[in-house]
Amino acid sequence: MSTKYIFVTGGVTSSLGKGIICASLGKLLEARGLKVTIQKLDPYINVDPGTMNPYEHGEVYVTDDGAETDLDLGHYERFLGVSTSQKNNVTTGRIYFDVIKKEREGKYLGKTVQVIPHITDEIKSRVLELGETGDQDIVIVEVGGTVGDIEGLPYIEAMRQLRYDVGKQNTLSIHLTLVPYLKAAGELKTKPTQHSVKTIYEIGLQPDILVCRAEVPLDLGIRRKIAQFCNVEVEDVIASIDAESIYEVPFMMLDEGLDTQVIKKLGLKCDEKPDLKSWKKFVDAIKNPSKTIKIGLVGKYVEHHDAYISIVEALIHAGAVNECKVSIEWVQSDEVTQENVHKKLGELHGILVAPGFGHRGIEGKIVSVRYAREQNIPFFGICLGMQCAVVEFARNVMGWKDANSTEFDPETPYPVIDVMPDQRDQLETGGTMRLGLYECSLRPKTKAAEAYKESKINERHRHRFELNNELRDEMEKGGLILSGVNPDRNLVEIVEIKEHPWFVGVQFHPELMSKVVKPHALFVQFVKAASKINKKG
Repeated sequence: MSTKYIFVTGGVTSSLGKGIICASLGKLLEARGLKVTIQKLDPYINVDPGTMNPYEHGEVYVTDDGAETDLDLGHYERFLGVSTSQKNNVTTGRIYFDVIKKEREGKYLGKTVQVIPHITDEIKSRVLELGETGDQDIVIVEVGGTVGDIEGLPYIEAMRQLRYDVGKQNTLSIHLTLVPYLKAAGELKTKPTQHSVKTIYEIGLQPDILVCRAEVPLDLGIRRKIAQFCNVEVEDVIASIDAESIYEVPFMMLDEGLDTQVIKKLGLKCDEKPDLKSWKKFVDAIKNPSKTIKIGLVGKYVEHHDAYISIVEALIHAGAVNECKVSIEWVQSDEVTQENVHKKLGELHGILVAPGFGHRGIEGKIVSVRYAREQNIPFFGICLGMQCAVVEFARNVMGWKDANSTEFDPETPYPVIDVMPDQRDQLETGGTMRLGLYECSLRPKTKAAEAYKESKINERHRHRFELNNELRDEMEKGGLILSGVNPDRNLVEIVEIKEHPWFVGVQFHPELMSKVVKPHALFVQFVKAASKINKKG
């Protein structure tokens, strides 16, 4: 069977949930025995989201091969249980960067370089490369942005051309749109969907299936109206109603027959029904917890929850394993002080200090770490959160009053966290950190070893600073357990405190490896420890 390509576009408005629809469809097809991967095409001119403000873009997701990508790749991995790579995320910035590089190298033989065919050819080559090299049955291609946006036009044109390049029988176009409900009129309105489909028609792509986001169910009359005015069959009008959990969406799409229509139109040979037993067990565990615990997520960007989306999902995964609901208390680190810390954190069962960059809110994070350590509240520090834990230990256990990271105080007499040697003279900021998968050796009889049940692990990284090896021996003598170390560079990856219910800080990003089919071991143990704390939740 030749590789099939499914193009997913969006109209009317952004944030309709294309990524979740792609992931849900991918899950349904994968559960029928097909090999599926998903690719995100982003219209912005940044080469990657690595230098973007979290308030604007949300989380930067990092793959095994060190690519800084869109957060939708996290949804793809969590739903499908697979690993993505640089090939799964393409941006306009990367496309133009590579085309201009080829032009400078003379690879276009002196021809005038234009959007068509050179930019569209480059886009198509990225899509086809993923399909040809991955032994995939299905490549789902999510086109970012909204149909009609100027920056998205080359992508739509490339998808139009691809339908003829690989044969229309090997491609499918799905358009996600909005059917708003007007309370004053008491009815659903199909006109925005009609206009959106008209727009995508005008630029050359005809949708085969419409997925319609709505607040209320679509009755048969509405479906017929949409089908009639948008040139699709009634069964190709798929309703996507708001769900309590994103993990329920595959079941909703199954009930709506999205996968059935895709299989029929592409002529796919696969299992008659999807095997979703383990997925159903997971969703049931989310919906029927035996208890609720409160985890405080202490961060700098808590107003924008997408900045920590992988952490949120990893806590949900771990909660399902422990048969408890994890209620996240969002704590702005700027606002935490020694005077109000008990009021802010006193009712929590666990405290997670989140990753981030920059000086703002650092002292609030350090105060939060101290409170967790002194009050014996389960603590989990991730990346910068681990570094704050080291600084707090140095100040309040070692007695090094002015200890700090050189990121925040270059003149500190106790630089317990320092920039990595290969990062000192790094002038460019994009794609230059320690990125991707690295090995870590675990010390036996530690919380980390107990969680992983292995002696060596591999985890994804995104950082420039590290625990200073010149001071680590003294800190270890003072009681800081160095339970994980990178064997190649002798870099400290995990720290713990022994006389504590559960106190672990990690330099890497474990949230990026947590999947529905395999919740991350550290999150599972953190939530387990928090669930044992006797507080009214």
